[in-house]
Amino acid sequence: MALNFFGKKKKSGTASGLQEPQKRSAETAKPLPDHAEAAGPQISEIAEGTMPPPTDGQAPAGSPDGESAAPSPKAGLFTRLKKGLSRTRRILTTDIDVLFGGKTHIDDDMLDELEELLITSDIGVQTAMALMQTITQRAARIKTAQELKDALKKEILSQLSQISPAPTGPAPKPHIVMVVGVNGVGKTTTIGKLAAKATQGGETALIVAADTFRAAAIEQLDIWAQRAGADMVKHKANADPAAVAYDGMEAALARKIDTVFVDTAGRLHTKVNLMEELKKIKRTISKVIPDAPHEILLVLDATTGQNALSQAKLFHEALGVSGLALTKLDGTAKGGIVISICRSLNIPLQYIGIGEGIEDLQVFNPEQFAEALF
Repeated sequence: MALNFFGKKKKSGTASGLQEPQKRSAETAKPLPDHAEAAGPQISEIAEGTMPPPTDGQAPAGSPDGESAAPSPKAGLFTRLKKGLSRTRRILTTDIDVLFGGKTHIDDDMLDELEELLITSDIGVQTAMALMQTITQRAARIKTAQELKDALKKEILSQLSQISPAPTGPAPKPHIVMVVGVNGVGKTTTIGKLAAKATQGGETALIVAADTFRAAAIEQLDIWAQRAGADMVKHKANADPAAVAYDGMEAALARKIDTVFVDTAGRLHTKVNLMEELKKIKRTISKVIPDAPHEILLVLDATTGQNALSQAKLFHEALGVSGLALTKLDGTAKGGIVISICRSLNIPLQYIGIGEGIEDLQVFNPEQFAEALF
C-alpha cells in the first residue's frame, strides 16, 4: 500500500497530544548521508558507524531551519539520476554502438556478446535471458544500433512496469509503516526523509526507534525527528525492540498520528534470530492495531548489485514485504539491479534515492528511469 502523504493539503495545528517540535539549532541540521549508517554496504554482522557530526553549522536546504528549500526541478533530478546510472548507460549505449559496428543486421555472435553486456550491467542472468528472447525474436527487423537500443528500452520499460503500483486512496489512521533492511543500506536516513515528506505534506508523523541494538541509530533518528517536525518514541539502548514497537503504537493511537515509521535492526539478513525478532515486532504491532503494519518497506542498497535481490527474497519470505526503496542510485550503482528486482519480485519499487537531501528520495517512475538508462 503506497504512502499517502504526498501532495496532501496541509492541515492546521498539530495532532491531539503532539507537542510542537522545539526549534532546532543549525548545528543539528546537516543532512545525514545515505551512507551514514556504515562505511559501506554491510552484509555481515558489523556494527554500523556513527553519524559524522555537523561541521559547517549550516541548515540544509529544504530542512525546517533552512530559510528556503533548494530548488529541485525535474531536470536537475533527472540529471542526477542519469549520472548515477552512468555505468549501466555506457553498457546499454556506447558498448552497443561498438558491438554493432558497421553491421547491417544482428548475427549470432552479436547476440552472444549482447547477452554478456546485459549480465555485466547487473541485470542478472534470468532477466538478461528474458530480454534476449525478445531481441532474438525481433532480430530480423533490427538494422542499426539505435534500433537495437530502442528495442531494449521498450522491453526494459515493459519489465519495469509489470508490477502494479501499490494501491492509492484513503489510508487507515494511524498508517503504520515497518521499515526493514540490513545495516548500511540507508534505512535510518530513508525513514527520516519519509517522515519529513509526511510532515511537509500536512501529515503528523511518528518515528519509532525499534533498532535498540545500535545507539547511533537512535541518535540519528532523534535528529531526523526534530528536523522533520515528527514525534519520536524511543527506549534505552538494548531494550526489547517489541516493547518499543508496542509503546509506539499506543502513542500513535493516543496522539492521533497520521503516519508511523517503525525502524528495525538489520544486523544480518541471513540470521534466523534477526528474522524471528522482526516477526515478533510485526506481531506486537498487530496486537495493538489489528490490521497493522499496513506496509513493510524494505530498503536496499543499489551498489550491492545482485546481493540486493537475494536480500529482498529473504525478507519477503519472512515478513511479506509490500514495497521497496532503493538507495544510493547517485553513486557507483549498477542500475540493472532495478530491472532485475522489478522482474523477479512481485513487489512494487516505491522509492529511489538519488542523493543525500530530503528532496532526493523520489517516488519511482519507470518511464523516467528507462529514459535515464539510455
